[in-house]
Amino acid sequence: MTTTGPASPAAVRWRRPGWRDPRLLVGVVLVALSVGLGAWAVGSAGQTVSVLAAADPLVVGQALADHDLVVRQVRLADAERLYLATGADLSADLVVTRSVGAGELIPAAAVSRGADLGLREVAVGAAGQLASSVVEGSSVDLWFVPDATTAAPVPHPRELAANLMVAQVSVPTGALAVGSGATVHVMVPVADLSDILAALAADGGIEVVSVPTGS
Repeated sequence: MTTTGPASPAAVRWRRPGWRDPRLLVGVVLVALSVGLGAWAVGSAGQTVSVLAAADPLVVGQALADHDLVVRQVRLADAERLYLATGADLSADLVVTRSVGAGELIPAAAVSRGADLGLREVAVGAAGQLASSVVEGSSVDLWFVPDATTAAPVPHPRELAANLMVAQVSVPTGALAVGSGATVHVMVPVADLSDILAALAADGGIEVVSVPTGS
């Protein structure tokens, strides 16, 4: 009697997937998307925008002009709107509202129209010797010192204004400057103008007192 063993399984022939195989098509699409996304990310990271930076230190109240600015190509992503763009209209009476260092990008919030600033530049002839720290961009207090020969008893000095920003310091030179002192241009709030202008016209002098940094 012949014994028949279990039937051998039919051989499975491997077939190369064709272009219509859904798995192959999905793989191709995923690879294409990955390559495209990578190229977009690299391209976006390399994009730069043109914004304005300060060529020299800018002080509060200073009117912006072309020679005060330089163009910088920088990568800012979504922060571009936070800085002054190269297309800004400088004829719109734009002035600086806070100090900007040389080479720094100019924040859009650091400029305003002059009429909105509420400050006016006043030239003050310093009665005494200026401290070396009284420079453009520094802060000073103004004190009025009455002329002691015009009143009795001797009046006390009084503070006119505090923490004023220095826009410019002018020191005369040459033969005509003998005996002349420095002139400090300060940015004065409109509310303090009357008192300061009256002091400038009164008998006495105005002392420009430096405010230490961080005060």
